[in-house]
Amino acid sequence: MVTSLAGTQKNGAAEAPPGNPLHDRSPEPPRRRRIRPERVGLYGLLVAAALTALFPLLWMLSGSLQTQDELLSGDHFLPNVPHWQNYVTAWTDGDLGTYLSNSVFYTLTAVLGILVVSSMAGYVLARVEFWGKGFITFVILAVMIIPAPAMFLAQYRLLLDLQLTNSRLGYILILITSGIPMATLIMRSFFVSQPRELEESAALDGASPLRIFASIILPLARPGLAAVAVIQGLHAWNEYLMALVLFDDNGLMPIQRGLTSFNSAETPQQQVLLAATVISVVPVIVFYLLAQRNIVNGLGAGALK
Repeated sequence: MVTSLAGTQKNGAAEAPPGNPLHDRSPEPPRRRRIRPERVGLYGLLVAAALTALFPLLWMLSGSLQTQDELLSGDHFLPNVPHWQNYVTAWTDGDLGTYLSNSVFYTLTAVLGILVVSSMAGYVLARVEFWGKGFITFVILAVMIIPAPAMFLAQYRLLLDLQLTNSRLGYILILITSGIPMATLIMRSFFVSQPRELEESAALDGASPLRIFASIILPLARPGLAAVAVIQGLHAWNEYLMALVLFDDNGLMPIQRGLTSFNSAETPQQQVLLAATVISVVPVIVFYLLAQRNIVNGLGAGALK
C-alpha cells in the first residue's frame, strides 16, 4: 500500500497531468534578428562596393566568350553565343601552358622560401631580446619604403656577379628577398600577440628552442602563415618587370609574358587576351578561396598588438 502510494506520488511528480499548462507548452520559435534602420545604409554601401569589385571580373569573363565584333561593338554585355574557341586559341597560340607552369613553380618556391625565412626572423624579433633589435626593425621598415624598380639595377648587378642572370634560381632569389621584409613584420606582429605560457611549459619539460618552434609555434601560426602566403603569392604571381629585365629566354618567362602576346596594334585580339587573363587568374582565385578564413584570422590576430 505504501509502495503504491509512493509510486503514485513519484509518477505524479515526474509527469504533469495532461491539462497542465507546462505540459502543453510548445517550444517557442526562434526569433528573427531585426535589421536596425541605421545598418541599412551600411549594408547597402557594402553591397555596392562588392558589385563594383565584381563587375570587372564579370565583364572580363563575358568578353572572353564573345567574338571580336561583339566585343568592339559593345551592344551586349552577355555574348549571344559563348565562343569557347577563344580559350583554345589563348592556350595554344599564346603557349600559356609553358608560362603558367613557370609562374606556378616560381610562386610556390618563392612563397615557401619567404615563409621559412620570415617565420624564423619574425619569431626572433618577437621573442628574443638582443642589442640592435629596434635598429633591425627600423631597417626592415626602411627597405619596404624603397620602390621595387629602384632596386632593379643593384639586384641585376648582384645577379650578374653571381652569374645568375637568365636563370630560374636568380629570379626566385629576387622574389624571396623582395617579400621577406613585409612577411617578417606580419609574422612578428602575429607572434607578439601569442601567449608565452605554452613555450615556457615546453621549455620546462626539456624541449629545445628548435623543437618548441617547430612543434608548438608553427602550428599556432598557421593563420599568419596563410596570410603571408596569399599576400606574397599574389606579389610573385603578378611580378613581370624584373622577369623582363632578367630573362632573355621566353621559355623562362612567367604568365604575364603570355598575356602580352595578344596585345598588338597590328592584330588586336582583345577577346583572346581576356580569355588568357581568365586562365591566369583562376589559380589565384582558387587559392584565395581555400585560404580566406586563415587570411582573416591571421591579419586580425596580427593586428591585436
